[in-house]
Amino acid sequence: MAPTVVMGCSAGGMSALRTVLGGLDKGFPRPVVVVCHTGSEDITTFCELLETTSTLPVREARERQSVTTGVVHVAPSGYHLLLEGDGRFALSVDERVSFARPAIDVLFESAASACGSDLIGVVMTGANYDGAAGLRTIRRRGGLAIVQTPADAHAPSMPQAALDVAGADYCVPLGEIASVLNRLCLPKARP
Repeated sequence: MAPTVVMGCSAGGMSALRTVLGGLDKGFPRPVVVVCHTGSEDITTFCELLETTSTLPVREARERQSVTTGVVHVAPSGYHLLLEGDGRFALSVDERVSFARPAIDVLFESAASACGSDLIGVVMTGANYDGAAGLRTIRRRGGLAIVQTPADAHAPSMPQAALDVAGADYCVPLGEIASVLNRLCLPKARP
């Protein structure tokens, strides 16, 4: 499984995602997989809106589709999105987790199992605690955690819960998340 970035957000998520995805380097070398609770029922329109500011193409994740480097994959409405060890997506209609389907925890925990230490989890604005347990799993498997500074978030509950349950390797304002990801993921220039 290729090194991957997973992101989760809820209330205020569209704006947060537009900021982060717009700040990623055009040659960003990892797939990005997103769960946003506020994603529209019309996921095609949601992806198109994100793509207006994203430096990377934005696509709806589909069952058994391969995770693709340099693409933002968005969880479809009404389904949990899982990342499998063979580098493909699986969709599930299992019960809601943290009142949501798709749930951030489901994506994060499956990605932690598939990617191990080659995973970065990002929790941003949101009004509940989804993502906190999944981020803890990512860190326990050797991956990195980035959390939006709660005071900077449109809705601080989700990033605060992530900090309380999982902690973070980086806790930064929204405007700095993309630069942290670029610094962590882009190849280092050789002297």
